[in-house]
Amino acid sequence: MVVLGHGGFVTTTGRRPGCGKRWEPEDLIEVWTLLEEDQERLRNKSGANRLGFALLLKFFEAEARFPEGSEEIPVPAVSYVAQQVKVPAEEWSAYDWTGRAIKRHRMEIRGAFGFRECTEEDQAHLAEWLAVELCGVELSRDRLAEAVVARCRKDRMEPPTPGRIARLAGSAVSTFEERFCAYTMDRLSAATRSRLDDLVADDVGAGADSAGGGARSSPS
Repeated sequence: MVVLGHGGFVTTTGRRPGCGKRWEPEDLIEVWTLLEEDQERLRNKSGANRLGFALLLKFFEAEARFPEGSEEIPVPAVSYVAQQVKVPAEEWSAYDWTGRAIKRHRMEIRGAFGFRECTEEDQAHLAEWLAVELCGVELSRDRLAEAVVARCRKDRMEPPTPGRIARLAGSAVSTFEERFCAYTMDRLSAATRSRLDDLVADDVGAGADSAGGGARSSPS
């Protein structure tokens, strides 16, 4: 049985597809066994494409995302799935991560699970959602990134890459801070804003004087 955990799908023993180096047989069976409907999707595929599709399919089923690279797929899983699809495990290294085949595979797998790609518009909405709904109580970039992944899973969207998610979180924090400052300034009286402006001007002037005083001309 595979159950949905906080950070993705995990096994009942706490195993996730790409974590750890030791996989017990029961973990492999639980996460990486191809069901009848999985085998049906492999009918028109052979060689490296057959093995690659099967591994991406089971990884996506467990994580609701695609692996960033072949290193995310544990070696025992490659061997176990290779036996099921009757393709040598060595073919995994020949799977093309940049060609047309993997694009078709991703599209087919997303469709199988009712997911779609996360568009630029979706990402803009996610950044705004973070700024409005979450940044007021949570400014940790890591926590915000986790929230994005969870939201994408809930909305059945393939999440952006980790790097893109990090930029979304950073953008949301900046937007929240700018809006918070603007809101705070708007609530201040004109006299208070004027005094704050004077304080800032005094600090800038003091800093310039200090910098200027640090240089001493040599006596002639």
